[in-house]
Formats: sequence, structure tokens, C-alpha cells
Amino acid sequence: MNKAELANEIARKASLSKSKALETLNACFDSIKSSLKKGQRVQLVGFGSFLVKNRKARLGRNPKTGEQIQIKARRVPAFHAGAELKNSLK
Repeated sequence: MNKAELANEIARKASLSKSKALETLNACFDSIKSSLKKGQRVQLVGFGSFLVKNRKARLGRNPKTGEQIQIKARRVPAFHAGAELKNSLK
């Protein structure tokens, strides 16, 4: 399912117009992104949590040349599924 299909599904289930559902979905994503940018965890009980993890600097390899390169430390988004979501897949 892509973003447009998700917006259509939200519109159908919530009796909204497709444009209003897409606007709502975008607002939700923007809120999650801004919270993660601030280093905050976004916890949706029963669904899961979005958080930021710190990756340490490390040595890697250039796949073309095989040469060792230094990979900088960075922050990356992560998602941990909640128990209710995990159980719904059984």
C-alpha cells in the first residue's frame, strides 16, 4: 500500500473526502517528523513507537573500489512495533 492508497482507505473508513484524508495524513507525518527532529519519541499505544537512534562513526568499504572509507556518525529513524500490532499479524 502506498501513501495515496492509504489516504483513500482513510477517506473511505472515516467518511472524508480524499483530499481531506490526504491532508490529514500529511499533517500526521509532519508531526511525527518534527517530533523526531527534536529527539522526542512518538508512541502510539497498541501500534508502535517511532524513535531516533544514534549510529556511531565506523569504517566501511567503497563497493566499487574496495577502498576503506570513514562513515560519519548520524541519527536515524527507527520503529518498534507494539504488542497489539504484532498480535494482529498472527
